[in-house]
Amino acid sequence: FLQFAFHAYTTAFTLLNGNGTTKAEEYSLQEKQILYGLGAISYAACIGAFPLVFMDRYTSKSSLMQLVTKKLLPAPILGLMSAFTVAVVRSPEFENGIEVMDRNGKVVGLSQKAGEKAVRETALSRAVLFGTTFFLPAVLTYFVERAKFAKTPRALASVRMFAITSVLAGMLPVSLSMFPQCGEIKRADLEPEILSSTEETELFYNRGI
Repeated sequence: FLQFAFHAYTTAFTLLNGNGTTKAEEYSLQEKQILYGLGAISYAACIGAFPLVFMDRYTSKSSLMQLVTKKLLPAPILGLMSAFTVAVVRSPEFENGIEVMDRNGKVVGLSQKAGEKAVRETALSRAVLFGTTFFLPAVLTYFVERAKFAKTPRALASVRMFAITSVLAGMLPVSLSMFPQCGEIKRADLEPEILSSTEETELFYNRGI
C-alpha cells in the first residue's frame, strides 16, 4: 500500500508537470495517460514490494541476505520504478512529439526525438533523486544499528527519518539541476521535416519536471 501511495503521488506530479504540447483535442490523451499511469503505479508497487514479500515468505537467516534484500535492494528498485512511471505516463510525448522552438521562441514544429530526449532526462533525474534519497539513509542506518548508537527502535527510526529528510533536501536541487528546464537539441538530430523548416543549428524544448 505504501509503495502504491508513493508511486501514485509521483505519477500524478509527473502527469501535471510534463510537456503540454501533446494535449490534443482529437483523441482522449488525458484518459490514456491516466490508464497508463494506473498500470505503471500498480506494476511499480508490486515490483517494489517484492523483495520484502519474498523475505517474509522465505525467511533467510543470513544477515547478509537480509541486509541486501530489506535495506539495500529496495532503494535502487524504487529509483528504477520512479523512472519507469515517468516514461510510461509521458510516453505520448515521444509517440506524438513535442514543440521545438528557435532562439526567439517561435515554434518550428513537433519532434518525437525531442520528446524522447525530454522524457529520458526527466526519468533519469527522478531515478537519481529517489534512488539516492533512500539508498544512503539505509546504509547510514545499518552502520548506526551495528555501532549501537541508537539504543531503541524509536531512536533508530528517528535517525533514519532524519537521514532521509536531509538527503532528500540535498538531492532535490541536484536532481532539478541535472538537466536544464529549457532543453537544447541539435538541428541535425531532428526529423527531416523540421530540418527543412529552419536554419537554426540548435533548437529548444520544454523538458517538464
